[in-house]
Amino acid sequence: MPRQTLRIIDANCNRIGEGLRFLEDVARFVLGDASLSKKLRAIRHNVITNVSQLGVKLISARDSKSDVGANAASLGKQQGLSSLVTANARRVEEGLRVLEELAKLSDINQVIDSSRFQRARFDLYTIEKELLSKILRQQKIVLLKGLYVIVDMQVLGSRDAVEAAAQTIRGGARIIQLRDKHSEKGKLLDIARKLKDLCQKSKTLFIINDHLDIALAVAADGLHIGQEDLPLSVARRELPIDKIIGCSATNLKQALKAEQEGADYIAVGAIFPTPTRRDYEVVGIERLQQVKQRISIPVVAIGGISRDNITEVMTAGADAAAIISAILNQEDIEKAAREMVNKIASKRKGNRKSGKNR
Repeated sequence: MPRQTLRIIDANCNRIGEGLRFLEDVARFVLGDASLSKKLRAIRHNVITNVSQLGVKLISARDSKSDVGANAASLGKQQGLSSLVTANARRVEEGLRVLEELAKLSDINQVIDSSRFQRARFDLYTIEKELLSKILRQQKIVLLKGLYVIVDMQVLGSRDAVEAAAQTIRGGARIIQLRDKHSEKGKLLDIARKLKDLCQKSKTLFIINDHLDIALAVAADGLHIGQEDLPLSVARRELPIDKIIGCSATNLKQALKAEQEGADYIAVGAIFPTPTRRDYEVVGIERLQQVKQRISIPVVAIGGISRDNITEVMTAGADAAAIISAILNQEDIEKAAREMVNKIASKRKGNRKSGKNR
């Protein structure tokens, strides 16, 4: 077997191993995803096993000092974790393709299996997409905290939705959901576009309730669905990989199922009786606590939350509080939102102090 060929194999094995180790560590330590970490580790071990019979020959052929590519200029720094994941995945995929082609040579194909490199390459294409999806969504998920205002068009009536949303954002809301069960799609699309622009400028998450087509049309940050809406698996498949999905749940079974199917957050409710949806089942604070203890994604409390009980909701462990009437029905929407935000902040400050005391 030519020494030059062995050097190519050795270089690409190193490239593949280094790239896979980086991706595996991202899956393990950044995302805490045991499944993805295991898949990446399996690919790495598969490559090692496939070339193991060449081990001594590869090391013997290595000549790093005379490698003309050793001091090649860098193509530039990668910016952000998603860029690093893409760069390392490409590095591994290219290395696998090189080994796949070399393994077809007559003096090599009796030792290593070309098809195993091909399978590993196609497996990595899927894993790369999953990694990027989780990383990009994580950047939005971390913002799911505090005041989550649902701009319900039926509650607003004739009032301007964009102005109402702007007032809540000035008051401190950082998540806006547009909900409209009855308007024509053309009208809803126009409002959604304006709200998307507002939220983008103010760095506020913008979520569309129910309507996948509207969410796609305006490139909303995410979609929120209920138990009777489009199946979560279908919504996840149709949405771009960087978009988040929230799912309503009234019990632990529904919450666990939604998390397993790929939901990024769970809205639990109704916590209290609510005037906007009298058909909602009231589940209470205990149900909120139960769900929070059992799932690993953010929990949003919804239903009947007001200035008088929001502290109780946050004490129970909610990451965010979704509110409609207690803000939109107030004469001064901005002031109502700010009062809610201040109560949430006060509760969090108290939690930090308690933690220090312990």
